Formats: sequence, structure tokens, C-alpha cells
Amino acid sequence: MKPTDVFLAVFVAVIWGLGFVGSRLALDELSPALMTALRFSIAAVPCLFVRKPKVSWAVLIAISGTLFLGQFLAQSWAIAHEVPVGLASVIVQSQALFTVAFAALAFREIPSRMQIAGIGVAAIGLLMIGGTVGLDFSVDAFAVLMISPVSFAIGNLLLRQARGVRTFDLFAWLCLVPPLPLLALALAVDGPERIAHSLLSISPTALASMFFVGAISTSVAYWLWGRLLRDYTAAQVVPFALLVPFVGSAASTVVFGERFGPLRLSGMVIVVCGIAIMLTAKASPALPKLP
Repeated sequence: MKPTDVFLAVFVAVIWGLGFVGSRLALDELSPALMTALRFSIAAVPCLFVRKPKVSWAVLIAISGTLFLGQFLAQSWAIAHEVPVGLASVIVQSQALFTVAFAALAFREIPSRMQIAGIGVAAIGLLMIGGTVGLDFSVDAFAVLMISPVSFAIGNLLLRQARGVRTFDLFAWLCLVPPLPLLALALAVDGPERIAHSLLSISPTALASMFFVGAISTSVAYWLWGRLLRDYTAAQVVPFALLVPFVGSAASTVVFGERFGPLRLSGMVIVVCGIAIMLTAKASPALPKLP
């Protein structure tokens, strides 16, 4: 990779890691549904300037519903219910584990021995983290958080249905899908009075956080990531995503004073190691499709 593109890959990973902190700051004043709706309302602004890509609405809704709406709503809800930001950033990156597993089921892309080993290592880490559930956040919050990487993984595979279109245009229009259902959910759960109060009394910190997660962490970062994946192989680009949980954990420690016990910290490190093994291993060729 060119040095400038290596810098961009690291830059995106840092932005995404800091995005977890920005989400937490916004969630101090906004409900998960409202915060996520505002995130994608901001990120969808480029739709005013680019044409809809040649992808059906059904495909757009399916991709956005998983890659964006499902992933980030579950993530926001979990963080709002006391799941530590650093831990959330690690769990979300376990999407690599689920992506490989779902690809094997859906497309008969059988993982290599090294990928299977990586899945096993990451699974052990997740079990170790699961052993700490209930100490400072509920089982329900952890269960909802696990929806995020699963939804992320499904969205990754659905993106295959949108090949051959401009990345920036695609992601701009994907951001257009979540706001309306999320606003409807916010109205149903929070009510119009609470929404109005939240928006009218929002602090400069929360407002800046919303701009960061919407315009920078979502719109700009996903566009840069898609551009890198267009110019290089996934094996060259995707490992940079391993920086995300380290940035998220470090930033949450500085900003919120988060600390992790030995079991949870060991589990987080083991998950990242398992993902690293998966991402650096060569994939096995896909089996022939069944008739």
C-alpha cells in the first residue's frame, strides 16, 4: 500500500475508535433511537448532491437495515445501558468471526484451518468476557450488544449485491434508510415531549459529538474505507480495523476513566488476537455450489 493510503487506513481506524466515545457522550443526553436517527440524518446529507446508485430499494433497505440500523441501534442501546465503551468496541469487531461463519453457510466459503483456529481463539475470548457479565452491566445489555456484530456481518455479505457502483454514492444512500424508522421508534418509546426537550436542551458537547459520529465517523470514514477496499485487497485493508478496539479502549480510559478487570481485559485481548489470526490467514477456495 502507498504510504498515504496506509495513513488513511490508520486514520479511519482512529476515527471509528473515537466514534465510540462520541456516541457515549451523545447518549448522555439523547435516547439510543433518537441519537442513532440523528447520526444517520447527518450522514445522509450527501444524498442531496449525488444520484441514487443503480441498486434496487429492496437491496438498499436490506443492506442499511443490517449494516447500519441494526448494528448501530444495538450498539447505542448497549452503551446507554452501562456497557463500557472499550468493551463495546471490541465486541463489535467480532463481526469478522460472524462474517466468516455466515459466508461458509450462505456461500459455501469454507474457512481455512488458520481461520477456524482464529474463530476458536476469538470464541474463547468472548466466553471469558461473558463470564464478567452481570458485574457492572446486565445480561440483557450484553445480549443486545451481540446483535451489533451479527447484524454487521450480515450487512457485509449483503454488500455483495451492490458491486459495481460508486462507494460514496452507495453509502450516502444507505444512510438515508435508517432515520425514518428510528424516528418512529423514538416517538413510540420516548414520546414527542421528551424528544423536543432533548433537542432543545442539547449541550454543545453532545451536539459536537453528534456531528462527529454522523459526518466524520459515518459519512467520511465509511467512504474512505470503501475507497481503500476498491483499490486494495481485503487482506491488505481489513487488518487495520484491529486498531479500532485499541483506540476505543484507550480513549474511553482517558475520557471516562474506564478500567477492566483481569478476566475481561484478557478476554478482550484474546478476541482481538483471534480476529488477527482470521484476517491474516488465507481463505480456502469456495466449494462448488449445489445444484
